[in-house]
Amino acid sequence: MGGKYLASPPAALQLQKYWELISNGSVLSYVVLAILIVFSIYSWTVIFSKWSAFSAARKSDARFLRAFRKASGLEAVMVASEQFRPSPLVAVFDSGYEEVSRQVKSRGSLGSREAITRSLQIGTNQQLSRLERNLGWLATTASVSPFIGLFGTVLGIIRAFQNLNGAGSSSLASVGPGIADALVATAAGLFAAIPAAMAYNHFGHSLKEIGTQMDDFSLEFLNLIERSFGD
Repeated sequence: MGGKYLASPPAALQLQKYWELISNGSVLSYVVLAILIVFSIYSWTVIFSKWSAFSAARKSDARFLRAFRKASGLEAVMVASEQFRPSPLVAVFDSGYEEVSRQVKSRGSLGSREAITRSLQIGTNQQLSRLERNLGWLATTASVSPFIGLFGTVLGIIRAFQNLNGAGSSSLASVGPGIADALVATAAGLFAAIPAAMAYNHFGHSLKEIGTQMDDFSLEFLNLIERSFGD
């Protein structure tokens, strides 16, 4: 009974075996693993950052949209918008409101609704660009990491067969550890690539939803202009 409690857990044994494989690697395999670790760490940093940013954007947009629909006019929306920054919809509203203000101050009325539409579109594009920032890194990690891992595996297999030739033995026991060490690079590449690919697709879908919501909001803004200023 005492021997059972002193034995190492299976998970610990597996971890020890993986560490032995890595510790017997070459300098090139270490370089490949280091590159993949950097890719993975930065990707997870982007994932957590974007998760927080998209969640905050959705919540603030929903609150601002409710206030916008209840407001009686542009001035009321402008006052209410201060408490919802930095909502993407507030930024779009600011773009349209500034153009309306310029036209009213210079002409006393609205001169060009097309200019307001363009201002709203510019605001939308700016917010989409802000939310999209660094998503390209996830795409790069998802597409490049498997090939970096494969490169490390090929180098490891070449080294394993070179060692096999030098040892003068052709048994599986001789070449097995070297090949297993080489395959660690492939596993590391997939470990970096899979979460990045899933996150990129998820955030891309969320970005489309937010973009559609901003386009719809632009139409609501133009409707409010029509009601406020008439023909």
